[in-house]
Amino acid sequence: MNIAILGTGAYGIALALMFHKNNNSIKMWTKFEEEKNSILKDHENKRVMPGVKIPKDIIISNDFQEVVSDAQIIVVAVPAGFVDDVSFELSKYYNEEQFVMLASKGIERDSCLFVADIFKRHVKTKKYAVISGPSFAVDIVTNCPIGLSLASENKKTRDIIRKTLESDSIKLRDTRDVIGVEVCGSIKNVIAIAAGILDGMGYPESTQAMFITESLHDIKELISNLGGDRKTILSYAGFGDLLLTATSKKSRNFSYGRLIGTREKKEVIDEYVKNTTIEGLYTIQSIYKLLKNKKVKMPIIDLIYDIIDNKKSIEELPKFLISKK
Repeated sequence: MNIAILGTGAYGIALALMFHKNNNSIKMWTKFEEEKNSILKDHENKRVMPGVKIPKDIIISNDFQEVVSDAQIIVVAVPAGFVDDVSFELSKYYNEEQFVMLASKGIERDSCLFVADIFKRHVKTKKYAVISGPSFAVDIVTNCPIGLSLASENKKTRDIIRKTLESDSIKLRDTRDVIGVEVCGSIKNVIAIAAGILDGMGYPESTQAMFITESLHDIKELISNLGGDRKTILSYAGFGDLLLTATSKKSRNFSYGRLIGTREKKEVIDEYVKNTTIEGLYTIQSIYKLLKNKKVKMPIIDLIYDIIDNKKSIEELPKFLISKK
């Protein structure tokens, strides 16, 4: 099949290599001319995936129309903040025969919409799916066994993506619960920041396990309040992704939290934020606003928001775990 991948970041490259492994034809789009030229020259994106070679038959282009026009599956793999612009551009060329896989995670700041709703604002189709789960890009490209949740209300979309992407290293579990998968995929980045803070403060795995368990209960209630299925918390997108993101130093959100927890100098933290995509920083604003709009109580989010945005003492985090009802 012809696959278009919008975004040449680490996750986009990892997915491209998995589709390529299954003998699909791949075209990748990047907005940035310099990035395109660098990838074509070195056959790798040295900025985000150094050492991971991109096969020469994968086309890299700045021409959006060229990349998507003959694609049967279009993969959106850009940071959440760019999904609106990319979806608007896609609406100019999308045809009703194409399937879309949303690999981006997050919530839009102003509207508090999840990625699928941002996408649907511009592209009118039911042939889309959301993919999410415990999967660092670097682990995907080494062909480690990886499990992902594939959410779509359209069975044909799930079937086509499964046939095209699943392999001896990629396992997909179907669900119709798009909202539940999106809640899990978005909020886990925020939770990972707090987990990193606790780790940076020197708290052991026992405290981390307590924190993750409390977070699971809260996320489950949030999924339900937003119309999703509580059981999704036990999926790859739920517990699986939270466990990975909130415990690993490979996680950028966790690593950012550790810098706060170790009381690293402001200049060091600012430099890390400048050079790293930390989705949790983008999402905390949105999820905080969403909870207020929906009148849903989630004290752990309020506290993380206050620590990051209002400079509340990180010492409040371990205290909160004991006092939380």
